[in-house]
Order: sequence, then structure tokens, then C-alpha cells
Amino acid sequence: MELTIDYKTALSGLDWFIFFGILLLTLISVVWGQQKKKKREQTNGDDDLKFIDIILMGRQLTLPMFVATLVATWYGGIFGVTKIAFEQGIFNFVTQGAFWYISYIIFAFFITHKVAKYKAITLPDLVTKMFGKKAGMLSAVFNFFNVLPIAYVISLGILIQALFGISLLSGMIIGVTVVILYTIYGGFRAIVFSDVIQFFVMCLGVFLILLFSYKTFGGISFLKANLPATHFTLTGGESIATTLVWGFIALSTLVDPNFYQRVFAAKNTTVAKKGILISTFVWILFDICTTAGAMYAKAVIPEAASDQAYLIYAIQILPNGIRGLVLAGILATILSTLDSYLFIAGNTVSFDMMPKKNRGKILIHQMGIIVVGIIAVGLGVAFEGNIKIVWKTLGSYSASCLLLPVLYGYIFPGKIKDIQFVFASILGVVTVSIWRNISLPEFWQNVDELYMGIVATSLGLLSYGVFNKYFSMKSKR
Repeated sequence: MELTIDYKTALSGLDWFIFFGILLLTLISVVWGQQKKKKREQTNGDDDLKFIDIILMGRQLTLPMFVATLVATWYGGIFGVTKIAFEQGIFNFVTQGAFWYISYIIFAFFITHKVAKYKAITLPDLVTKMFGKKAGMLSAVFNFFNVLPIAYVISLGILIQALFGISLLSGMIIGVTVVILYTIYGGFRAIVFSDVIQFFVMCLGVFLILLFSYKTFGGISFLKANLPATHFTLTGGESIATTLVWGFIALSTLVDPNFYQRVFAAKNTTVAKKGILISTFVWILFDICTTAGAMYAKAVIPEAASDQAYLIYAIQILPNGIRGLVLAGILATILSTLDSYLFIAGNTVSFDMMPKKNRGKILIHQMGIIVVGIIAVGLGVAFEGNIKIVWKTLGSYSASCLLLPVLYGYIFPGKIKDIQFVFASILGVVTVSIWRNISLPEFWQNVDELYMGIVATSLGLLSYGVFNKYFSMKSKR
């Protein structure tokens, strides 16, 4: 097989027809969602109800739609996971799959019923109701950085670059511009409707790549004969400590705004719980397909560029017509996540960061989406298109600085004070930032910044609580 391909000659007219046909179907679903939104706006005269309908679909998300939008939203970094699988094999399934399944199950069984009673609209709104206004504002800042869709802008740029032979920067700019336009136009309802189409296309696409790989080359015996032994180890050649870092990053699901938005939008707690569990089963199958497909790519074209190897391999192994479907599936995987993150960004700016009198303004929401899109492109360039580093960086801050205070709030309701939350989170941010940027002795170089952030945040919560209790007792004497 070739290490690089010319997509203009590799794709037939039928491929392009199917590819653009699915794109058109997705855009039709966006328009349909917009029309449904307009009908509800006509029946809802209250501005607050209109805003809730825009960002939470009126809290009427049914089980099938919940599963479709949650699954579709979660896999925008397909070139990131296939890059890891190409380079390190089943290490990808462990770090980008198994660890996350644990987080999903924790969310389904232990968190969905806890958040329902707060009737929150966004994650920072939930934090405000749990801890206080200062904690809510700080979490809004965290949320803003957490929803920067850098990895997904890079993924979309890579795909457009590959298909049309333009630069990565141009691909990112063109891609994010299109997504911003239809995200602004449609609202959350349109995103959910488009996710339904994208859900089926993306799942079918990765399955077909694995199916044709198996039919062409055989099963596990072929992979074992053509891949390094480390591709079949749980750590992929990394240390256990490095591997476990991804486990803590996976727990950041418990403070992921996209997860919470779907739960807040669900018709009831039962829909949310069942939806997460069903989605987890689908994710397991999806991860098997992407990990195995990327491992086949490594076995067949080991010298290919790891960030594009999965796509290059798929185009060469698939028959005429199927290539267009799979390309559309890969595009759907990226779009379904990117539009959701941009939409959440608009919520964060227009609802969580605004004074109460300006909350829910549609223009501010739209400007928030545009600003985040621009920032994401800029940071995509700054990270030099490396999706794995993006995930590692943002995940370290989220897991160590926001996750722990929120988890402690669930475990010990009413015990964590507003200022205590802020103090511990800021201490974690400072620690992670310093650890990332200072020169360390050789021994400490092996200690990941995430671990230091967790220690700092935990000590911040504990020390504040101890000192506060001590001075309270002293003042009573």
C-alpha cells in the first residue's frame, strides 16, 4: 500500500456523491431542528423558557436521542485515538476506552440522581447551587477552557487538508467557520437532530473499516505477526504511572460540560441513567473498531504518518462507494463533537460569565461561539496539531483542579464552602502550571503534573477546612 495518496484521484464520483449526500442530509436535519425550535418559541412566550429550550431542548430529550447525541458528541478526536492506537496498540483501548467506561458508570449510578434535584442549566450553574457564587464563577472560567475544541478543530483541519490538499491552518479555518455558522443557526435542538444522522454514519463507518480489514488480512494472527509486542500490552511501552494519568483524566468526564448538558436536557433521571449505560456499550464497540482498525493500518503501512495513517489505510482498503460513506462517517465523528463544544462555549459566555441582567442574550451567545472558534484555531496552531498533547494538557487541569472539589461536594454535601472551593482550585492551577514549566531534578521529572495538582487541590481543601474549623472554635472561646 502507498504511504500517501491523492484523494482527488483515489475517490470516485460515487464516493463524492455519497459523501456530499450525507453532508446534505445532515444540513437538512439542522434546518428541521431549527424549524422545530421556532414552533416551540411561538408557543413559549416566556424568555426564560425560550432560553432553556434553546440550550436544553426544553428538557425533553428522549432516550434514543439522548444516546445518539451523547455517543456522537464524544468521539470528535478520531485522529487522536487512531494515532495512539497506530503507535501503541491496545494502550489506546485502555487509556481512551476502559478508563472512561469506569467514569461513565460512576456518572450513571452515583451522579445523575444527585444533580437532578438542583434543576441546573449548565455545569457552572450547578456548581453555584452546590457551593456558592464565587465557586460558580471560577468553574465558568474552567468551563470556558475545558470546552475549547482544540483537538476537534485540529481533526477537522487534518481531514480537510487531506481531502483538498490545502494547509492545516486553512483546513482548520474553513472547517470551523462552517461549523460556527450552522451552530449559531440551529441551537441545541438542531445539534441533537444532526447528531442522530451522524451517530449512524460514524458507527457504520468504523465498523466497515474493521470488517474489510478482517476480510482482507485475517484476524489476530496477522496483527501479531506484523506488529511490535508492545502493541499488545496494556501500557503500550509506557510506565504504569504514565498510564494511570489517563485514568485520572478520564475521570474529568465527571465535570465535562457536554455530559452535564445532556443529563440536564433529559426528560428525567431514568432516561439519563439508561442513556449513559447504553452509550457506554456503544462506545466499547466503537473503540474496538477504531483501535483494531488503526492497528491494521500500522501492520500494513507502518511508515505512514501516524496522524493520517488510519484515513490513508481506509481509503486504500475500501471498495468504490464505501469510501465515500466512511469519509462521511469520519467527518460526522468530528462535526458532532465540534458543534457541541462550540455551543457549550456560547452557553458559558452568555449564561455563566454574564451579569444576571444580561444572561441569555442570543447575540452574546453567538459572539461566544465565534470567539471560542477563533481561539481554538489559534491554539491548534500553538499545539502544532498534536491532539494527544492537547488532551493531556487540558485534561490535567480539569482533573486536578475542578474534578476533586466537585467530587468532594457530592460525597460531603454542604461541607465544602464557597471560598474553600476557590482556594483549593486556584492552588491546583498554580501547582500544575509551575510543575509544567520549571526545571526539575531527574527523580521529580517522572512525577506527572496531574498528580501534583491532585495533591495540591486536596491539601487546599483539607488545610482550609482545618484552619477554618480551628479559628471558628477559637472565636467561640
